[in-house]
Amino acid sequence: MSEAVTTPAAPAAVATHCPYCALQCGMSLRPTAGSAEVSVEVVERPDFPVNRGALCGKGRTAPAVLSSRVRLTGPLVRCPDTGALKSASWEEALSAVAEGLSRTRADHGPDAVGVFGGGGLTNEKAYTLGKFARVVLGTSQIDYNGRFCMSSAAAAHQRAFGLDRGLPFPLEDVPRTGCVILVGSNLAETMPPALRYLTELKANGGKLIVVDPRRTRTAEQADLHLAPRPGTDLALALGLLHLVVAEGRVDEEFVRERTEGWEAARAGAMAHWPELVERITGVPVPRLRDAMRMFCDAESGMVLTARGPEQQSKGTDTVGAWINLCLATGRAGRPLSGYGCLTGQGNGQGGREHGQKADQLPGYRKLDDPAARAHVAGVWGVDPDSLPGPGRSAYELLDALGGEVKTLLLMGSNPVVSAPRAAHIEGRLRSLDFLAVADVVLSETAELADVVLPVTQWAEETGTTTNLEGRVLLRQRAITPPAGVRTDLEVLHGLAALLGREKGFPTDPEEVFDELRRASAGGPADYSGISYRRLREENGVFWPCPEEGGGSEGALPEGTGGSEGALPEGTGGEGTGQPERPVRVPHPGSPRLFLDRFATPSGRARFVAVTHRAAAEETDADYPVVLTTGRVVAQYQSGAQTRRVEELNAAAPGAFVELHPRLAERIGVAEGERVAVVSRRGRAVAPARITAAIRPDTVFMPFHWPGEGRANTLTNPALDPVSRMPEFKTCAVRVEPASPRP
Repeated sequence: MSEAVTTPAAPAAVATHCPYCALQCGMSLRPTAGSAEVSVEVVERPDFPVNRGALCGKGRTAPAVLSSRVRLTGPLVRCPDTGALKSASWEEALSAVAEGLSRTRADHGPDAVGVFGGGGLTNEKAYTLGKFARVVLGTSQIDYNGRFCMSSAAAAHQRAFGLDRGLPFPLEDVPRTGCVILVGSNLAETMPPALRYLTELKANGGKLIVVDPRRTRTAEQADLHLAPRPGTDLALALGLLHLVVAEGRVDEEFVRERTEGWEAARAGAMAHWPELVERITGVPVPRLRDAMRMFCDAESGMVLTARGPEQQSKGTDTVGAWINLCLATGRAGRPLSGYGCLTGQGNGQGGREHGQKADQLPGYRKLDDPAARAHVAGVWGVDPDSLPGPGRSAYELLDALGGEVKTLLLMGSNPVVSAPRAAHIEGRLRSLDFLAVADVVLSETAELADVVLPVTQWAEETGTTTNLEGRVLLRQRAITPPAGVRTDLEVLHGLAALLGREKGFPTDPEEVFDELRRASAGGPADYSGISYRRLREENGVFWPCPEEGGGSEGALPEGTGGSEGALPEGTGGEGTGQPERPVRVPHPGSPRLFLDRFATPSGRARFVAVTHRAAAEETDADYPVVLTTGRVVAQYQSGAQTRRVEELNAAAPGAFVELHPRLAERIGVAEGERVAVVSRRGRAVAPARITAAIRPDTVFMPFHWPGEGRANTLTNPALDPVSRMPEFKTCAVRVEPASPRP
């Protein structure tokens, strides 16, 4: 009798999340057999509710960046003799960084050292980086690239609602609402798996209004597309609110019972009559009326914004105007209604909650709040008075390099490509006394560094992120990293030890997260009831989530609304011989906010009176065209990772200039010919892509590439006075053939 032949079991797949955008799509990684350089493959996770198994090309090809052919595999130190980067040991590299930091602090003081983080860092890394800057270096000069993404929406959230969470409801609510106004977002290319929420909305009978100067793939799905001139979204929102008032569509009861500040906001809107708004925006009055009526006729509605209205020198007021529209029509603080921000970066939400922002401590606490300083200092075991105060915002910090800031430690960011006025910022980076960069690849910024520290990637480490819904998630290590790289936590631990802090900087991410929980406890972004165990067992937990099993502490914090934190009936009582006592159960988290009250002291949402103002830089005879920038589906942010994936490069090989046929005819260029786009800050050159899907007075460039096609060479660093967001989305340019025709 022959023996039965058994087939080896397939290797177990590890549940984790995509390393790219703020959807944080669920996926699993399964080890692959053989000698392939990339030893994992992506497997769908249909059980994860955000993407339900769907992945875009970036997520599907994410393991390609794990290849040693495209990533850093060992430290690099700049040779003083040749000026070139050369391989070095970890001991040599960390010692060089510690020496550079110490020398600058000794010679110029702690604020001469800067720290620059990233919205892709896990919560554990962002938390530890902020702690390292304030406890070890004693510097106030720390900020991160998320300032360039969601800061205007965050500031507007705080002003209106008293709390900033990108979406106050889960994405699953979007298809069930009556009407969505999507402002300045091209979901079809920036977050492809999320497009299904809009198609399901329409299938359910809901309406979609898209506001975008380009007729994008997302705008093609709309019931109504409004194409305003870039930089005029504020006037558009005010014009719609004017029509709401003029046609008697204000929800007077909601305004009276649940808001404050309406009269001043109303007066601001009434100064923006429809014909004036048409002149400013280019959107015809009949389409303004159609949009207002479509939104108000639905029983429920949402306004979702992205970088279009936010990356402006008036971005906070612009988002505030859209929030005012929601409040005036009673579309906030109610089921299936509200305002939300579509956060961009992978951990853009969590990254702005736990201490790597210039003015912030963990738990979304304010750095200038004495009670917040005392609480966090107690967790850290330091004197509250030793913590520095608020520092410069991201662009202001980068602009100060080589001047008041002499040395920079940078983690997970590539400002040579991503910062506005990028040629100037590249020059500031070159002027530093010392630059250390920790990254997974040799980015354009890392190429300028004195020391480059190679760190692990998403599949090689465990840590948490918080997606655009406020859902805290656990990425789990699936493979062993190369021998020559370390985690960011190990890097900060090593540097802290060399700088005299041998304790307080653990390398185990779960230990760091447990400390983060304590530091966030009682704060606006309270993670104290979230644990790795829960995250492994559940499909994420929405913050705020107070400490597990806290009796009355299990109720939702004031201002979030809902009764999802109520405790079940107690045990004991009659027949047991024991007094009845409450059961200590985990708080379930807070998927939906503001249903009972807003997070303001009064519990009411706040209207903010705003008025339209021009962009920081308007067109003129020398620069008669508006430039706006954005992303394409096959690349991500500065492209440092996606430009190293062959499949993605084949789909999107380089920069381009999108322009209208009338503009192309006027300047004399044909499809594919090289076009120069010139602003007051520089010149970029890329092939022409001619389409009637863009306004004739506007050109578009994606911002993923360095070199002569670098869009951010052109962009304007004018800052929003509240959020300190640069004006990426509009600047004045001229467009001309890159070289004269023969």
